[in-house]
Amino acid sequence: MIEVLKNSAFRRLFGAQVVALVGTGLATVALALLAYDLAGAQAGAVLGVALAIKMIVYVVLSPVSAAVVPPSLRKPVLIALDLIRAAVALALPFVSEIWQVYLLIALLQSASACFTPLFQSLIPQVLPDERDYTRALSLSRLAYDLESLLSPALAALLLTVVSFHGLFAGTSAGFVLSALLVSFTAFPSVADGRRDEGPYARARRGMRIYLRTPRLRGLLALNLCAAAGGAMVFVNTVVVVRGVLHGGGREVAWALAVFGGGSMLVALLLPKWLDQASDRRVMLAAAGVMCCTLVAVAGLWLGTQGRPAWGALLPAWMLLGMAYAGLVTPGGRLLRRSAESSDLPFLFAAQFSLSHVCWLIAYPLAGIVGARFGLSVALSALSAMAIVGAVSARRSWPGHDPDEMVHRHDDLPPDHPHLLEHGGQVEHRHRYVIDVLHSNWPR
Repeated sequence: MIEVLKNSAFRRLFGAQVVALVGTGLATVALALLAYDLAGAQAGAVLGVALAIKMIVYVVLSPVSAAVVPPSLRKPVLIALDLIRAAVALALPFVSEIWQVYLLIALLQSASACFTPLFQSLIPQVLPDERDYTRALSLSRLAYDLESLLSPALAALLLTVVSFHGLFAGTSAGFVLSALLVSFTAFPSVADGRRDEGPYARARRGMRIYLRTPRLRGLLALNLCAAAGGAMVFVNTVVVVRGVLHGGGREVAWALAVFGGGSMLVALLLPKWLDQASDRRVMLAAAGVMCCTLVAVAGLWLGTQGRPAWGALLPAWMLLGMAYAGLVTPGGRLLRRSAESSDLPFLFAAQFSLSHVCWLIAYPLAGIVGARFGLSVALSALSAMAIVGAVSARRSWPGHDPDEMVHRHDDLPPDHPHLLEHGGQVEHRHRYVIDVLHSNWPR
């Protein structure tokens, strides 16, 4: 897996991702503790609203950001966005009101909504080989797991010598170092596809490719399943650990680290699994584990009258982390299969936006419903959400999903260049993606 780090451009981009996510992981723990400090038992509702704001910003801004920024400006834009995130993180320790938390989260996540799809679309262009890209995806998943595993562990250690406010300084440092690494990276040259189009037209093109490709409609349904389990962990861990199990800040960090440990374990195994089994099979199996675990946790919560033991909570969080990695890690492979290189930034932006619609549903269910009606109701709702996602994915994504497909072009003249490329045959076979000449998926 680490062989892909021999590519100097990917190595620097991966390093930038790691340090930024370590900082983000520190902020995740600090934000949960800040919410509990400001709102007490209602911390879940505060986190639910804050994360819902994050999702709204992601849904609205991410498709347009990739369409607005031309390839020639990707590096300075990414550096500027990292520096904006660093400045906002430094302001978070000084908040004293809940509305201030919401405002700064909106600013921070606006920058992230523009940064992430641009960053993700670079990787398949830096690593055009399929095997290299698969391993890069797993390394990328491991980097994200630093936010859930190593960062909480580091936070637990730091909390023995500093207050949680000091963790935001680590977040800011991570973003600054990320900007430095991006500045030293050589970006690939990519054709600036159809700049005669406006940014909204290019954003719509990414959405059109996404929603007209069956495997990507299945991916969207699996994102719904992943969001259900992830939201339970990210929103309510602090409520369960501090309010029910009477733990402290370090215990919150360790519980989040267990979730990250499960995710990291699967990310390490995925390259071998994906060499032997299809993306669909692996991702649907992960969806089954996610659904079963959420249902089991809901049953446990009802059976213990909301008093689960550590011995039950931690294995459940481990399984949720394992299922989460199996659901989200292979997604980049599906996106890469489904578009030409020039359309990848718009497709990654569409994925980023649409997947966060799922989180926009899940976070209020986990936070607001949990605070008002109890975690048993929230768990039941999240379990139902995960099951809907898993069933929809199985129905939307056909079991037979080849890259090359036989199709017809009855609307093209006989001398059209595309037909001439294929011997003048109206019916022919090649790698099929949604584009100008292929506007709908073959039946």
